[in-house]
Amino acid sequence: MYNIGIIGYGGMAGWHAKYIDLYEKTKVKGIFDINPERNRFAQDKGYTIYESIDTLLNDSDVDAVIIATTNEVHKELSIKAMAAGKHVICEKPVALNAAELEEIIAASKRYNRIFTVNQNRRTNRDFTLMQQSVESGLIGDIYTLESRVQGARGIPKGWRATKELGGGMMLDWGVHLIDQIMHMIDEKVASVYCNMYFIEYPEVDDSFCLTMIFESGLAAIVEVSTNSYIKLPRWYVRGKSGTLKIDDWECGAEIVRGIDKENVWDNEIPHTKAGFSKTMASRDTDSIEQLIIPQSTEPFDDLIIVYEQFISAIRGNAKLTITPEQALRVMKVIDAAFLSHETSNVIKVNI
Repeated sequence: MYNIGIIGYGGMAGWHAKYIDLYEKTKVKGIFDINPERNRFAQDKGYTIYESIDTLLNDSDVDAVIIATTNEVHKELSIKAMAAGKHVICEKPVALNAAELEEIIAASKRYNRIFTVNQNRRTNRDFTLMQQSVESGLIGDIYTLESRVQGARGIPKGWRATKELGGGMMLDWGVHLIDQIMHMIDEKVASVYCNMYFIEYPEVDDSFCLTMIFESGLAAIVEVSTNSYIKLPRWYVRGKSGTLKIDDWECGAEIVRGIDKENVWDNEIPHTKAGFSKTMASRDTDSIEQLIIPQSTEPFDDLIIVYEQFISAIRGNAKLTITPEQALRVMKVIDAAFLSHETSNVIKVNI
């Protein structure tokens, strides 16, 4: 049994506490938060409350720490915890930029502590369904992949709308969506282009559209919006043999693919809804097939998956599956995205 201390008891830390106590190899030892109300809330749930971060880190019964604070102190607290002999799970984004994460990685090696990041959305059902469908070859080699998260309620009030605290949608949602794609695509990113929008919040991006071009030419488009009143599909993937669409988090995949490879055109130009056009004319129904793939019933967005690989690495039974080096690649893409927006340029990279 591993005793876990939690630094920062906000909304996400509440989920951590729940899953830590559900997992058979971990339990919550205690909590520290700078907000007295959150401390009282945690105390009402039966958790020990530490009077300071140092008190928590000096507790020899605490084996590991979860950093679930606002983003601007992730680096400082992660390094401090490892210096105190604690293994660390840090909430995403792991840091504000790649340089900060490089300091954390150096500290992990210096103090010989296990460090991982809560990139739990690698197991979301919508992502795994898309990944499995693509990797099975159902639509052939893919050349564009679109990933979108869209809402219409703006940014949640509080620190997410404050730049100095690491707010904005790129660091809040972008880090997850980029991680999913880089986890799936076994290639280096060759270029990055990004537009960011500040519709309701002048300090931080409340929407963005990011294009990542991989070495093979595959284009991955990542879009997050908090001002979309009509939503586009969660996933839209084009392959050489077909197209895949997943509308939302809880639905299956629709695939339409060609089965007539002859590509025969009529001699006459037909009249279509687009006017007279051969190119935009619909394919004959006998030349395509539609597949509906039901959504998986396997668990998703389950924090226990993060704890399992963390505890296995502490015990020396296995290597981390969510490594700080993987997170570093994501942070380098995010750095390039901010630079692209600031300069209005395509940023050439080798990530």
